[in-house]
Amino acid sequence: MSQTATSRRQRSWDLRAAGNFIGGGTGAGLIAMAAAAAVSGAPFRLALALGLGGVAAGLSLVWLEIGKPWRAFNVFFHARTSWMTREGMVAIVLIPVGAIAIFTANVPAALFVALLAAGFLFCQARILRAARGIPAWRQEQIVTLILATGLAEGSGIFLIAGASATRWLVIALFAALLREAAWLSYRAGLAATPQAARSLAVFATAPARLVRAAQLAGLAAIAVALGIVVMAHGVPSGVAVPLAWIGGAMAALSGWGMKALLITRAGFTRAVILPAVPTRGKGGGHARPV
Repeated sequence: MSQTATSRRQRSWDLRAAGNFIGGGTGAGLIAMAAAAAVSGAPFRLALALGLGGVAAGLSLVWLEIGKPWRAFNVFFHARTSWMTREGMVAIVLIPVGAIAIFTANVPAALFVALLAAGFLFCQARILRAARGIPAWRQEQIVTLILATGLAEGSGIFLIAGASATRWLVIALFAALLREAAWLSYRAGLAATPQAARSLAVFATAPARLVRAAQLAGLAAIAVALGIVVMAHGVPSGVAVPLAWIGGAMAALSGWGMKALLITRAGFTRAVILPAVPTRGKGGGHARPV
């Protein structure tokens, strides 16, 4: 008889691991928005500090997840093969350079930090992409999804911080639309993967539908807020400001919820079918075909 190893949900990564992707994505997105603010002459140090804090908080959660935390230093010894190593190596440059940019208010430094943050987020996306045994993470489209979600989260938090001018609403709307396109592409890829049925079922549950509703509600709120500001000749007043806050909050919360589901609930291993099984007795030690 053939033997089948059924698909099962991975248990190695929990909400702490999801927190790394949440903090890293939101932090990188905020750093990108801070760089855009720096270029335009707007205040940027608070957003940059919050972004660095998000990245650091996410990495701290991963450190707490390790059974023997001081073994975390081993991650730096596999740069040629591990995207997790590359993530850590980018982070040890990103955080101190970001701190320098905050204290000096230096625009070129802020731009360099944004470049490092983009590299950090790309490494995070490739960590999931490298998980060969988990179809929901192995999808080619997951890289774009993680990048777009990070930008949507960061721009959403930037709106909550009170940046409701036209240019910030345009960026937030673009990020929300990009994340929507990336999500639809990811779902299509997942639906075309025969061994991803259990992951697809997770994204059809009530919590997933709530996350999806928040994502669409956030996109709509940002679009309406932008329309009101444009009609008011670029003046963010009246109902536009609270709509921007709501849209930003929904953009961030839906991204966090999606990542939590993706890491802790949708990460099923690939089912394996063995066409031959080992036999005992005379002639043992050979695989017997089915």
